Amino acid sequence: MNNVNKLAVLIGLASLVAPALNAESSGQSYLETCRKDAGVPVPLFVVSPEVSASNAGQKVEIAFTVDATGKTYAFTVRSSPDATLAEAVVAAVKQWRFKPAVSEGVAVATNVVLPVVILESARADNRVAIK
Repeated sequence: MNNVNKLAVLIGLASLVAPALNAESSGQSYLETCRKDAGVPVPLFVVSPEVSASNAGQKVEIAFTVDATGKTYAFTVRSSPDATLAEAVVAAVKQWRFKPAVSEGVAVATNVVLPVVILESARADNRVAIK
């Protein structure tokens, strides 16, 4: 991939994301605006995929599990315009870390469906952690 650019990702975790993220959103604003309910895993560290600028506007939907320690596993691509883009998105999300969902005071594994829309960005750092 000669024209590899770092692109920000507008992430729409159906149960985690705030209702109105705009096109200017970055990983940091996503982390700041996502829901932080006990019953859903909360992202603490996100990595945007490294993909070509030609992928801007495309959407990849993946499903995975966040375990009781906040790590991701069991990835499935539910939809993608091409396999290379799907691989880049999965590789990035495999690096994410979450505060796990909690049920009755105990951390639990939770299934997540994540639609990822690729947005072009000048942002140089594709790794974002919340403090």
